[in-house]
Amino acid sequence: MARRERTRHLIELGGLVQKAGLVDLTDDDRATIYGALLELVGRARSDDAGDMLALWKRRGKRAFDVEVESRESINDDHHCRCDFEGKSV
Repeated sequence: MARRERTRHLIELGGLVQKAGLVDLTDDDRATIYGALLELVGRARSDDAGDMLALWKRRGKRAFDVEVESRESINDDHHCRCDFEGKSV
């Protein structure tokens, strides 16, 4: 079961890379995506790492909240309660 959970976790992380726009921005160039992520890690290890990580966390939470609100608005417009896969609940 641990392997299945790890696979799911890695797929979700890849989804975040896609959702953040890195795939489109880099024209799906894996070396560029990897380099960008390494740059982020380097910045996060700097003297102001705590502030930077807190900023990134706030931005991420805000983006997730906007996404959920948008999805709820769409569901309300269709008078349907749907789960994340679009199935009626």
